[in-house]
Amino acid sequence: MINATAIVLAAGEGRRLGGDTPKTYLPIAGRPLVLRTLDRMFSASSVEAVVLVVAAEQKALCESLLQSDAALQDRRWLLQTGGATRQESARRGLARVGSDAAIVIIHDAARPFVSAGLIDRCVETATEKQAVVVGLPVRDTIKAVSTERWILSTPERSMLWEIQTPQVFKRELIVAAHARAVRDGAQVTDDAMVVERIGTPVYVLEGERTNFKITVPEDVWLAETLIREGRLT
Repeated sequence: MINATAIVLAAGEGRRLGGDTPKTYLPIAGRPLVLRTLDRMFSASSVEAVVLVVAAEQKALCESLLQSDAALQDRRWLLQTGGATRQESARRGLARVGSDAAIVIIHDAARPFVSAGLIDRCVETATEKQAVVVGLPVRDTIKAVSTERWILSTPERSMLWEIQTPQVFKRELIVAAHARAVRDGAQVTDDAMVVERIGTPVYVLEGERTNFKITVPEDVWLAETLIREGRLT
C-alpha cells in the first residue's frame, strides 16, 4: 500500500469570515471546521498520518480539541506551528513528515468537504506523474485587469482552470522544491508553483464542486444548507 502523509494547513487568520472564532474552529453544522477536514483526510485509504499546521497561539487549544475527539483516538496525527506565510507553513509541515512517506498530500483546512475518492485518486496519480493538483475548468469569462481597473486582455477560457487542494507530490520532489525556493528567495502562493519553477510538470485532475473553500460567511451558509439537505456529510 502507498504510504501517504497529509499536511493540513490551518494557520491562516480567516479574517474575511468576521467574528471572534478563528476559522479553523468555526462550527459547521455543529462540528468544528478543522475536525470535518480531518474526518475527510482519514477517510481516504491512502492516508496514513496527518500533520496539522496551526498558528502558534492556537496550538494548545487545537491539541485539546483533537485529543478529546473520539473520531481521532486511533489516528496518527501531530501538530506543527505555522509560519508567516502559507509557503512557510507548508515547509514547516514538510519538516515533520517521516522519511517512510512516499507521497505527501498538502490540503487547506478550509476545504472540509474533499472526498476520500478524490484524495486517493490524487495519490495514485502522483505515484506515476510525481506531482498532481486538482482543479475545475472556469465557467465564467476571465479578464486581466490593470490596477486602474481597465481591461488588459481576455485569456482563452478553455485553457483556464481554478486550482484547488489537495496538491499531491512525491516526498523527495516537494521537499527539494521548497528548499530551492528558500535558497532563491522565491515567493509562491501554492505548492504547485514551487515544483513548476524547478521545471517539473504538474498534472491536473478534475476536482469537485463540493470541494469549495470556506472563506466568507456565505460559504458557511452554503455548507450548512448542503449538510441539512443531505448533499454533504
